[in-house]
Amino acid sequence: MTKNLALAPAESDLKPVPGDNGLPLVGHGLDAIRDPLRMWSDRYDRYGEVSWFRAFGTQFVVLLGPDACDVALSNKDKAFASGAGWEFLIGPFFERGLMLLDFGEHMKHRRLMQQAFTPARLAGYAAAIDPAVQAAIRQWQPGENIKVYPALKQLTLNLAVDIFMGGAPGVSQKRLDEINTAFIDCVQAATALVRYPVPGGRWRRGLAGRRKVEAFLREYLPARRAGDGEDIFSVLCRVEVDGERFSDDDVINHMIFLLMAAHDTSTITISTMMQYLGQYPEWQQRCREESLAIGSDSIEYGQLAQLESLDLAMKESMRLVSPVPTIVRKTVRDTEVLGHFIPADTMVAITPHFTHHMAELWPDPEVFDPGRFSAERREDKVHRMAWEPFGGGVHKCIGLHFAGAEIKIVLHHLLRNFEWHVDPSYRAPMDRKSLPFPKDGQPVRLTRR
Repeated sequence: MTKNLALAPAESDLKPVPGDNGLPLVGHGLDAIRDPLRMWSDRYDRYGEVSWFRAFGTQFVVLLGPDACDVALSNKDKAFASGAGWEFLIGPFFERGLMLLDFGEHMKHRRLMQQAFTPARLAGYAAAIDPAVQAAIRQWQPGENIKVYPALKQLTLNLAVDIFMGGAPGVSQKRLDEINTAFIDCVQAATALVRYPVPGGRWRRGLAGRRKVEAFLREYLPARRAGDGEDIFSVLCRVEVDGERFSDDDVINHMIFLLMAAHDTSTITISTMMQYLGQYPEWQQRCREESLAIGSDSIEYGQLAQLESLDLAMKESMRLVSPVPTIVRKTVRDTEVLGHFIPADTMVAITPHFTHHMAELWPDPEVFDPGRFSAERREDKVHRMAWEPFGGGVHKCIGLHFAGAEIKIVLHHLLRNFEWHVDPSYRAPMDRKSLPFPKDGQPVRLTRR
């Protein structure tokens, strides 16, 4: 049922939230899928930082710009619940992952899970990632029209299985490809216009994908419980803080979510970096020179800080193509955002992708300019929420340092082994049904060095 957001409590001085329903039945759902940046820009011009719209069979309040997003992400009055928000979009597929927990329960699980992402463990993961990436990149073949996105997707899934699970002995690449497809089905179900398991629908495929991934992980759970491995699966099985441990279901739920996050978002950023470094050869060469200066084919976790130009290019790529363009919350009590009344039980959309393209914050926002993150400029510091690809507040991505290490290791080896070119006029045709990815596979002209 549509809430009357056009009203605010008579006894308050809060303003009502402006907005509109959009098209009959679908609301603004198709707009959000086809071109969300245009949709957010239009709404910002029309209504300002806070407005409501309908999509996917429900009503949302959208928060546009860093000030509005900051209110929900900081969540000082504990009015915005992450789990209740994500439950609507991905709950059946990623149930009880860390992002779908809140308040005391979230902090308990996060405190346990943090033990899997200490600096020492990150160094160990990097040591395992490095040779695996080297071996995979050696198999790449040069060509005029190499579609790198599918190759990167396969690489990052294989890395996730090796590093997060400690490997999957006896599993064929065909089955890993099926698991990859199952993850895609789970993620894309988030924006299904028909949110029931009808035959042939995205929602039904997502439910089947969840079952497939869960069955895959449960095959390996007993061995990980009994072992002493240093992969994330094994660590989650035995980690303990103040007498608290994860149940089997906890481990499976967290692993499903981590595996999705570990390979989907990293793939998006690596693919974006390859596009822009292919279109800006001076930045590609600048990054390559720093990788060559390492002096070895192998790179250690502690050496990644020396890849300063690559770090700038990574941050700029995440700005231009936010791996998670929209974050959702649901209000658990009446609250306000920038003087607007938001009643309890309201779905809220937080929009990092829009913030990352605001001309008020970023000069020439559509131009690839990694130097904007340099120590001399630091355009990202104009507002504490100007750059928020990992979210913010207590739900800020727990794996952000792992993701940065994985992305840099992959690019390090690509730079040492290949040069690549992308036509400067190329614009990736993005599929935005859920997490964004290039529908054409991200073609590049790849040359072996």
